[in-house]
Amino acid sequence: MQQITSWITEINGAVNAFIWGVPAMVAIIGVGLWLTLRTRFVQLTRFVEAMRSTLGKVFSRSRVAEGAISPFHAVCTALAATVGTGNIAGVAGAVAIGGPGAVFWMWCSALFGMCTKFSEVTLAVHFRERNAKGEYVGGPMYYIKNGLGKKWLWLAYAYSLFGVLAVFGTGNATQVNTICASIDSVATNVFSLGADCISALNVGLGILLALLLAAVLLGGIKRIGSVAGTMVPFMALLYVLLALGVLLLHADRVPAAFMSIFEGAFSPRSVTGGVVGSLFISLQKGVSRGIFSNEAGLGTGSIAHACADTDDAVGQGYFGIFEVFMDTIVICTMTALVILVSGVPITYGAAAGAELTISGFTSVYGGWVSLLTAVAICCFAFSTAIGWGLYGSRCVEFIFGHCAVKPFLVLYSLVAILGATVNLGLVWDIADTFNGLMAVPNLVGLFLLSGTVVAILKSKR
Repeated sequence: MQQITSWITEINGAVNAFIWGVPAMVAIIGVGLWLTLRTRFVQLTRFVEAMRSTLGKVFSRSRVAEGAISPFHAVCTALAATVGTGNIAGVAGAVAIGGPGAVFWMWCSALFGMCTKFSEVTLAVHFRERNAKGEYVGGPMYYIKNGLGKKWLWLAYAYSLFGVLAVFGTGNATQVNTICASIDSVATNVFSLGADCISALNVGLGILLALLLAAVLLGGIKRIGSVAGTMVPFMALLYVLLALGVLLLHADRVPAAFMSIFEGAFSPRSVTGGVVGSLFISLQKGVSRGIFSNEAGLGTGSIAHACADTDDAVGQGYFGIFEVFMDTIVICTMTALVILVSGVPITYGAAAGAELTISGFTSVYGGWVSLLTAVAICCFAFSTAIGWGLYGSRCVEFIFGHCAVKPFLVLYSLVAILGATVNLGLVWDIADTFNGLMAVPNLVGLFLLSGTVVAILKSKR
């Protein structure tokens, strides 16, 4: 058995390194560049219009049609899945491994990612369908099926299959484990609980989170949108305010932090003192963590956007631009700046993660802020689990039909108990591989449907 596990681990490691390595980055950035050129830089030429259009719908109270959610709740649901622990731990890892210059390359990936996400959302709304319950369903599997025809149907099923296999680890177990880890940290450091109490606490947390996930997800798309529409603004505002406080208290260090980002992008050795000496490492970590954070190229966010009560595909596509901007340009940048201006020593290595970001906050505010950061991390992780639950249910529905959705959601919710109590390292790694594999059929579909995106965009002018 051990030999089989070792064999699976070795094969998965090789596939994972390829999927999330240079080939994937080249493909995702390449398709983003292709879409950018074909749409004539829509993410820049219509950026002001996109921000005005999306922010203008935040406070909209118009009646929402049956089987749909408001455009704002749709983007909140998508942001619930993308704005997660990657914005805290992922950025810290990028800065630790690739130096401050990695942030610059993260911005570059976001530039093309905004156009990629715009195209995904636009196509998802344009090619969506109504399911047996009368709800809007859409996403990569539907725009591949309805946009490319029957000969490409296998590609749509491949995307859905990879999605189903990815959600249990990427969207659920890892997120629940992160929640438990953050609560365990507070329980240990603040309340001095012992190992036995922590173990019992994790079991209780797993059961509680399973019940909460089931209560939200089984309530349907309207309940998912409503919960996401409440949680996402709260957690984003809390995190941004905490980060702004650090930047204001160390305002004199902000210019130097930006200087290190720009200088480190092209000469990382000069900024890190030789610890990070490769421009390629800085570029690779910045681009890969940017893609991992905003999910542009994976197509997952478009599944939520397809539920929006709108007939304006381009208008909803603007939310895709807004989503990447908020996720990567705003939240990820603030995380990096907190680390750089706080003065905490940066441990250069793969082990750096959320603890590096948290130390940036605690060095400024003191230990009490760990309670607030724990709340923020729990909100980030739980909202991600909700968003991925929706994604998984839509993938299951595409393959097996609507009758399979409820059993899937029950099983998905129960996995939270395992995520809280069991070490699922190999399972998580395999799920991460399938998560990356989702990008392959989606990128093929985006490339082949780029002309359709241009046609839809022109019809809006």
